[in-house]
Amino acid sequence: MAIHTEKTEPGKSSSRKMNGWLALSPLFVFLAVYLAGSLVAHDFYKVPVAAAFIVASAYSLIITRGVKTTDEKISIFSGGAGNKNVLMMIWIFVLAGAFASTAKDIGAIDATVNATLHILPGKLIYAGLFLAACFVSMAIGTSVGTIVALVPIASGIAAETGIGVAFVTAIIVGGAFFGDNLSFISDTTVAATSSQGCSMKDKFKVNIWIAAPAALLVAALYVIMGLSVEAAPESAPVQWVGLIPYLLVIGLALAGVNVVTVLAIGIGVNGIIGWCTGAYGFVGWMASIGSGISGMGELIIVSLLAGGMLEIIRYNGGLQFIIDGLTRRIAGRRAAGFSIAALVSLVNFCTANNTIAIITVGPLAKDITTRFGLDPRKTASILDTFSCLVQGIIPYGAQMLMASGLAGVSALAIIARLYYPFVLGFVALLSILLRFPRKYS
Repeated sequence: MAIHTEKTEPGKSSSRKMNGWLALSPLFVFLAVYLAGSLVAHDFYKVPVAAAFIVASAYSLIITRGVKTTDEKISIFSGGAGNKNVLMMIWIFVLAGAFASTAKDIGAIDATVNATLHILPGKLIYAGLFLAACFVSMAIGTSVGTIVALVPIASGIAAETGIGVAFVTAIIVGGAFFGDNLSFISDTTVAATSSQGCSMKDKFKVNIWIAAPAALLVAALYVIMGLSVEAAPESAPVQWVGLIPYLLVIGLALAGVNVVTVLAIGIGVNGIIGWCTGAYGFVGWMASIGSGISGMGELIIVSLLAGGMLEIIRYNGGLQFIIDGLTRRIAGRRAAGFSIAALVSLVNFCTANNTIAIITVGPLAKDITTRFGLDPRKTASILDTFSCLVQGIIPYGAQMLMASGLAGVSALAIIARLYYPFVLGFVALLSILLRFPRKYS
């Protein structure tokens, strides 16, 4: 994935003089408004994430120095909002909303839910969904694509069985990050191995010793939690034609087709199925597309505001402040490993994009690896694992925004029920502390 690297010229030298904590403060303002406001209200739906970003974005413009006019500040902000990675994410949101809506209107969700409940015993529903998400994400190499394909199904299962929607969505999101971290065709894998000069195969050999134990622990936990579940399958026969949209999306993604193309084809196929089954005609199909796109409106606004605010933070020196602070006092291999993990985590926190975080930190991580005699394969694993960990627990990341929008629940409600990213982080920290796998440490 290419990233926006152009430096904004106005005020370039003075931006370096800004206090690092002040440069990062828009993030703290966002968290204070969103989290604190929600906690005070005892309801995470009371403070819309877009409103919190408006406040934080306005604050970021006010504190920006070295720029003479408000127009110039807004130009910098707009450059971040209009970054091609942000825009690509928005196009995916638009198409995903249209696909989800048109699939729902032809009965695809009901058909897939009924089929799933017939196949999976109620006691294995949690573990089954998690392992399915792990497999799909591993195969297609994208957590966003996995969430688009499986969250609507999981939401339907939640409605049929009485299981909490946020909890079932969290199961899918957790499994989605398993593949994002391990897949050979994932952007993060490509970025991590390229930056450290190692092969994907060797990085996988290191990563599997970290991700597999975490996934097995979480799967076992879901099996135990599912022992009390009795999900009775629908008595009505399964309308197998309704499975086509989701099977098509997964199949095309497995074949390596770009996610935008996959969703566009899916929308067209939904229209054909709807016409053949009488679910809707051309006007109804168009109305369904419009409804799905409208439902993604808040996610699009949040993506634009987040992209702009994070560009202001970069311009003011916030990212450089993090990098300088964490590399100042490295002593020993364990400290070097922890510093790389902390660097990619904090940069990911500030950019809300795990691939960009890896590309940003990669050259510095390579230098630390050489200076302290680390194994490049282990460094690549650290970069990928911790970036995926942070990406999975920030409420303004693309994956969480997508899952929240499709499931109709708060991002924080999903994060509160996530298990896999946190277990993955714990195992990854142990791998640095205890230096395993030994062969790569």
